[in-house]
Amino acid sequence: MEELMVQLTGKKIDVSCEANSVFRGEVLDVKNGVLFLKDEDAKVVYIAINRIAAVYESGDTQSRPGFIV
Repeated sequence: MEELMVQLTGKKIDVSCEANSVFRGEVLDVKNGVLFLKDEDAKVVYIAINRIAAVYESGDTQSRPGFIV
């Protein structure tokens, strides 16, 4: 899994973890079994690679419910 994460560096992904948590962001780095992921608000989340259940490459389109102005 760590090798796959390294190949995805610089891409936007969705990461699903064991506890039904999903994170979306750009892969910044992978070091010592930890994935560094930057979200839309430029906050960095650190995810233990051994806790990742699935990874999806995400598109740039976002669905935001609400009114269109």
